[in-house]
Amino acid sequence: MQVSIACTEQNLRSRSSEDRLCGPRPGPGGGSGPKARAALVPRPPAPAGALRESTGRGTGMKYRNLGKSGLRVSCLGLGTWLTFGSQISDETAEDVLTVAYEHGVNLFDTAEVYAAGKAERTLGNILKSKGWRRSSYVITTKIFWGGQAETERGLSRKHIIEEIVRAMTYVINQGLALYWGTSRWGAAEIMEAYSMARQFNLIPPVCEQAEHHLFQREKVEMQLPELYHKIGVGSVTWYPLPCGLITSKYDGRVPDTCRASIKGYQWLKDKVQSEDGKKQQAKVMDLLPVAHQLGCTLAQLAIAWCLRSEGVSSVLLGVSSAEQLMEHLGALQVLSQLTPQTVMEIDGLLGNKPHSKK
Repeated sequence: MQVSIACTEQNLRSRSSEDRLCGPRPGPGGGSGPKARAALVPRPPAPAGALRESTGRGTGMKYRNLGKSGLRVSCLGLGTWLTFGSQISDETAEDVLTVAYEHGVNLFDTAEVYAAGKAERTLGNILKSKGWRRSSYVITTKIFWGGQAETERGLSRKHIIEEIVRAMTYVINQGLALYWGTSRWGAAEIMEAYSMARQFNLIPPVCEQAEHHLFQREKVEMQLPELYHKIGVGSVTWYPLPCGLITSKYDGRVPDTCRASIKGYQWLKDKVQSEDGKKQQAKVMDLLPVAHQLGCTLAQLAIAWCLRSEGVSSVLLGVSSAEQLMEHLGALQVLSQLTPQTVMEIDGLLGNKPHSKK
């Protein structure tokens, strides 16, 4: 479990380049167990028209409300996990961020644990150098695994000012954030947080960040839509192409140029070469005719497929180059082609559509 917080313009200006985006540097973190997700968000956004102008007119980007809040976010966001501060250079990170912003992306996601804090600092330094209007983009970060000491991780008062719901309410009331959400929480835990907020006149979460792709469907397709309708909690999903597994580039092997061959990614190589991984690769190849019929790549098809799910506010993309980002943004044109018949065909090929247990 994680929690999300949002930084205001004043909060960001007050930080040096060595500070984290989310306020005073929290104590170290790490460990296991529930994570509270802190999403950094900006001041109330400008009107929709002005927002589109600030991030690229005529790009085709679509904007959705974050859950049932009034915050408008691009339906495709940019994630920094495994890339910023680690896999790619700062120059490449700046190129990627610039292309994303100019093509309408206004949601940038990070976490205090990504690259041991370097991802947050890299993102913050780039944004500072760009001088973009602070009200034109949204930053989300996550709290739980922060530093090394016991006082620098988890969701204690020491780490995030107060325990979860009360902490997030305090952060928002102090002007350090505008919204908060959860990440990797169960539906029952989100409902409990909402009920507690209502009982004690606190601020409830507005979104859940969840893993969602062609082979991970249950939570986003069966559990979260109910929360969206009942209490307005939307979804920000991640991992639409699980480290490239849904791109056909592996095709039963691990090329030297792919991420699975990089030192430190043995877990990904093992996953690709496992029995489940091989079965998934076979399913991916079965989808190639559908992608060809729609005139798109497998990656674009998979991202568009994620966007069609009910209650999904934004799908986070993880890319290592501006060229890769441009390809993935092409999923916006594919989304309109995903007719009910096409979705049924995909479900038939995958054979893993979740069904209600009621």
